[in-house]
Amino acid sequence: MGWLLCPPALAAPITAAKLRTDRGSPTLDQLALARLVESGRYDRHLRRMRTTYAARRTALVTALAAHAPEVRLTGLAAGFHAVAHLPGTDAGAERAVIDGARARSVGLYGMSACRSNRAPAPPQLVLGFGDVGERAITEGIATIGDLLVAG
Repeated sequence: MGWLLCPPALAAPITAAKLRTDRGSPTLDQLALARLVESGRYDRHLRRMRTTYAARRTALVTALAAHAPEVRLTGLAAGFHAVAHLPGTDAGAERAVIDGARARSVGLYGMSACRSNRAPAPPQLVLGFGDVGERAITEGIATIGDLLVAG
């Protein structure tokens, strides 16, 4: 579900195209979203969440700098995930870090699962921070910092 702001002259053609190509969106959800947008509450929510997500991103960067400074991060500007580039080129490093982290009750995902060929190298992790609080991020990275450096 989403919304679109367009010039009034395009509203009818866009609505017609949506009706032809869409199998339908939940009416109640659409009305609720429209009400949020019209009232300004959606904009306030976005501003508040940007602050929240920025703090989580900062917590991730700070924790990695403290506990695994050899790990390079990329993709931070792209959303709620970052890519952690593990040191070295060992194809088994990604799996070893994931397994070691899970043994310590920290969930991680390897980039190899996101690659079309599932290649295990270069060893990289996908670190999601959108649904994890700052304290949990900091504690999680502290718990596995040694694994990331050994990667």
